[in-house]
Amino acid sequence: MKKLASLLTFLAALPAAAEEITPADLPAKLAEARPEIAVLGEIHDNPAHHLAQAAAVAAMRPRALVFEMLTPDQAAKVTPELRRDPAALGKALGWEEAGWPDFAIYAPIFAAAPEALIVGAALPREEVRRAMAEPLERVFGPDAARYGLDQPYPAAEQAALEAETQADHCGALPEEILPGMVAAQRLRDAAFARTAVRTLKAVSGPVAVITGSGHARNDRAVPAMIARAVPSLRVVSLGQLEAAPGEAVGPDLPYDWWIVTPPTPREDPCKAFQ
Repeated sequence: MKKLASLLTFLAALPAAAEEITPADLPAKLAEARPEIAVLGEIHDNPAHHLAQAAAVAAMRPRALVFEMLTPDQAAKVTPELRRDPAALGKALGWEEAGWPDFAIYAPIFAAAPEALIVGAALPREEVRRAMAEPLERVFGPDAARYGLDQPYPAAEQAALEAETQADHCGALPEEILPGMVAAQRLRDAAFARTAVRTLKAVSGPVAVITGSGHARNDRAVPAMIARAVPSLRVVSLGQLEAAPGEAVGPDLPYDWWIVTPPTPREDPCKAFQ
């Protein structure tokens, strides 16, 4: 009976369905859900998304921030002194040299949890490249089955993901590399999930994961893999978009909460493939 009561309490704390919210709603939503892990999605170059993430971080007061953008070695460079100087911190991390947008738009996230442990979840590039040619369980290691990497996607899902990957790259990718691209994305999802779970155990308190909205999906990405590995954890996901989905899609968006913002000005990304 005690286990059943705990399970019911856990389920009651989770969002019932995908819900569109505003950044102003985040503090109350997080207070109600009390997540152990919050996966906070973004479009990387949209400053409004990072302000929403910062608001979420300030509200949940995590003991650790897990960043998609940092390797463990980069995260280890963060010191209290650097955290008081955002420009110096970004430079020490080699943030923009690694290809990420201006560190200034990410700085509010760091400032929102000045005492939180900073954790890097990014895998070495050579490991991600291996995933494009080798079985994922070999690349990921002993925890592969725990995170679902020992099983291939069903054929229809694999085909859909390959088509989605091609569309994301403006139709410019050779067809033969699409399976490897899907595998690399799956490996990264699992790595972020594993890092979040290990970090939660290490810090014994809430963890916020800062990542792209694609990695924040409940159906197949980081939250789904955390739920598979440790079903008892309270996990919530936030997706941030720049356009409202069609009415038929709304309730089925693969996030607990989602926010729509105006698009940030940017060049046509397809120019890079021309």
